[in-house]
Amino acid sequence: MDGFEKFYDKALRFLSYRPRSEKEVRDNLKKKSFGHGSGPSETTIELIIKKLKEQRFLDDKGFTRWWIEQRTLVRPTGRHLIKVELKKKGVDKELIDEIFNEIEDVVVNELELARKLVQRKIEKYRGMDRQRIYQKLGGFLSRRGFDYDTIKNAIDEFISKEEESPQS
Repeated sequence: MDGFEKFYDKALRFLSYRPRSEKEVRDNLKKKSFGHGSGPSETTIELIIKKLKEQRFLDDKGFTRWWIEQRTLVRPTGRHLIKVELKKKGVDKELIDEIFNEIEDVVVNELELARKLVQRKIEKYRGMDRQRIYQKLGGFLSRRGFDYDTIKNAIDEFISKEEESPQS
């Protein structure tokens, strides 16, 4: 059993920082072999993954739910970018869609998230011309994963409020 306990403990330590996807744990275990003697065999990795699942330390469904909530509530991010991040972490597209559908009522809509981000940045862009505001705010929101329509609507609302308010 080439060091099952040693590698199991390393996997638990890796999971102690934040929830992880199965792929993240698997990849982390595979890279343990470089420079540290021999790493775990595929059989050992499978046994570790199985034990972690049985003990509910590893659950892609729970991880996906947690990731979406973090990216929606803590660090506002658009749905598209969240899906890309989860796919990179090895989560199945079907599971991602399923969780998004389950928590639809919990997750604030994207336009509302974009509005909040624009609200935070308002002062920084006050006084800039319209095109510059679209460039700056649009780029920022795009990097956060919001789609074109959401970005345009959020910025249009900001600009129309600016144009309506009396200049001091």
